[in-house]
Amino acid sequence: MVCTNIPGLFGITNSNRDFTKADAWGKNQFNSSFPVALACYLYDKNLKAIYIKSDETAKAIIEYINISDVFNINPLNENVYYAFETPFTPFQKYVVGSLPRNDISIIDLNADKCISSLEIKLTALPDNATCLLTDDKYGSEIVVRPDTIVYLACSFIEMFNGNQTEIYELISGVSNKISDWTQAKNILPFINEICSAIHKIIKDKNKTQFPIILNPIWKTKGKRPQLADNCLDVFIWSNLGMISLFMPHINSEISSISRHTRSVVWLFKMLSDYANDGKFNGAKIIDELSYNTKNDKAFATSGIRTNYLMRCNELTAPRIRKHEIKNIIHGGGQNLLSPERRFDAIIYNSPDLFEEELG
Repeated sequence: MVCTNIPGLFGITNSNRDFTKADAWGKNQFNSSFPVALACYLYDKNLKAIYIKSDETAKAIIEYINISDVFNINPLNENVYYAFETPFTPFQKYVVGSLPRNDISIIDLNADKCISSLEIKLTALPDNATCLLTDDKYGSEIVVRPDTIVYLACSFIEMFNGNQTEIYELISGVSNKISDWTQAKNILPFINEICSAIHKIIKDKNKTQFPIILNPIWKTKGKRPQLADNCLDVFIWSNLGMISLFMPHINSEISSISRHTRSVVWLFKMLSDYANDGKFNGAKIIDELSYNTKNDKAFATSGIRTNYLMRCNELTAPRIRKHEIKNIIHGGGQNLLSPERRFDAIIYNSPDLFEEELG
């Protein structure tokens, strides 16, 4: 492990962020930079990430995966370049208009090409829904952006190597029944068929699923703003494993379109348009198929659900201890952090405000 007196993060030597500048340590940037450094640190310690995949029946299963297989390169290789907030250019051919930026796109400088791309979710453990439960039932809330559904659709297409005909054969049975996608009343009767069609894809392409979300967790002592001794670990969601976060159960009675169900419809419509036209307009689909719900996020899944999907020894006792954080943040970088000043946090951490005055 190499530590220097220059502010920086472990393993991130070549990137489009300058960690000697305070701007690179702002909340939004740190929340994507630190997870990449944590993944590099995990690799350096010869530890694998926890990998949430899907089996052929669309059930989430847990395995382990080397970070080099997530990044498609040795993360400490001198030729790796970390391009934060950058589109994954190999997916551009699947979409109309500009491809949204992803949290991290990884470039092999030697080959001069993008080799992987990931959405990053740095999540607190436990969340509000699980903080009063026992450690083994702690979970993290995962919030997914609409742009992630665009990348998810592209990842599905990639599993087919862009073959329109193959996708069409799997989904056309239901997609051809829907004439107006903008009205919820026209979609609701077909939700179960849509889910069944996606299940067919999961079964057919199960062996070609690949990582799409880098999801480190940071564990505190319940609701207290104190890190647990064992506080950090890295989870990876495959594109098929991610489906478990928002897919309704097949044959369930669905009377309205929730955010979770809407995300399924978005994904299916993107695949349907690609099967018919060879491209899809993700931004237009998200805008037009809102079903009277804001598009600020695709969906959020609480810790009660994610605990069920992520439950393992590493969720209860993360492998990276808090004293190791100094091995990941170098050169006094912690002094450049600029966390939000939240009034509720200040009150919570000022119990003296509620002490009775004497006299």
